[in-house]
Amino acid sequence: MTSDRPVAVITGAARGIGKGCAVELARAGFNLLINDRPDSDSIEKLAATQQECIAEGADVIIFPANIGDLTLHEEMLDAAQNRWGRLDCLLNNAGISVKKRGDILDLKPDSFDENITINTRAPFFLAQAFSKRLLAQPKPHGELPHRSIIFVSSINAVMLAMNRGEYTIAKTAVSAAARLFAARLCADHIGVYEIRPGLIKTDMTIPATAYYDELIANGLVPWGRWGYPQDIASTVRAMAEGKMIYTCGQPVAIDGGLSMPRF
Repeated sequence: MTSDRPVAVITGAARGIGKGCAVELARAGFNLLINDRPDSDSIEKLAATQQECIAEGADVIIFPANIGDLTLHEEMLDAAQNRWGRLDCLLNNAGISVKKRGDILDLKPDSFDENITINTRAPFFLAQAFSKRLLAQPKPHGELPHRSIIFVSSINAVMLAMNRGEYTIAKTAVSAAARLFAARLCADHIGVYEIRPGLIKTDMTIPATAYYDELIANGLVPWGRWGYPQDIASTVRAMAEGKMIYTCGQPVAIDGGLSMPRF
């Protein structure tokens, strides 16, 4: 049977932005398939995310897998469709940082390749597989339920991180992917969006916390603080619920003004 609740697939949902968005979409009435890496720590955290979402009334599947393995994408989407009979939203959130910050003249191919694999190649091909399934489903009546694909890139899509060159390149490329899918799918009333987080307090930013604390205190971020996963989640919910109708490939910088040109 087809679920009466919309269905979202979220990658990188064990912690940080992905977890915050999963809980928010559960509150919004979505059933969820949540994914993260298959290591023991991530699986434990993914199960904790599952329980928080269940407490909000959602039916939730966990699917531990490395999204860099493209052969697992169809299996993951099958798990959601077989459970609920539909797909509505893909949140392409999973991502990695760099192996080591440093001069681009010292950048090693293995770190470059890993960033492209996880931060660009995986979300592109997952969006491709998801798009084909959306197009094969019966079209909704009117604008609801809304169908969407949301890419999480970074402000580094427009601001160079000189000590994280491979990350900057990978996130710039996934920003382009968001626009490509938006242009391809908007005629079918599938909303494709891009989230550009700024400095968000997550596990990924722990190694640089002290560094950015000082910069924020000295005015780097006009809003005057770190961002938090809930700051991202509220916008993701609006996108998934179709509250940004008649936008196409819309990038939204959630960065407290960090990327805003000023002097």
